[in-house]
Amino acid sequence: MKHVIIRCQIYATFGRLTKTLKTPPVNTIDWIGSAAATLTTTAFIPQAWKVWHTRHTADISLGMYALFTLGVALWLVYGVLLESWPIIIANCITLLLAGLVLVMKLKFG
Repeated sequence: MKHVIIRCQIYATFGRLTKTLKTPPVNTIDWIGSAAATLTTTAFIPQAWKVWHTRHTADISLGMYALFTLGVALWLVYGVLLESWPIIIANCITLLLAGLVLVMKLKFG
């Protein structure tokens, strides 16, 4: 009986807590997600541009870019399954840029 009372008290506490926490409006959530996607995607442009022009890839980790590119591909699949356009668009572009750097790393060593 004591366990039931404790569980009820915990539930009542967390029930009140979840009611007092307010989530931001959907437009704010979409804006934050879109801003994050834009920043993390455009972060790869300078790296891809530099490798493209210099053909220098000695300082780039092959393992890191291989794992990262695979991770981005999985994020893309995740976005497709969720039908989330910000995730899909950002990861399509990031996959293209990271894949380009990975291919140049393999080609130029």
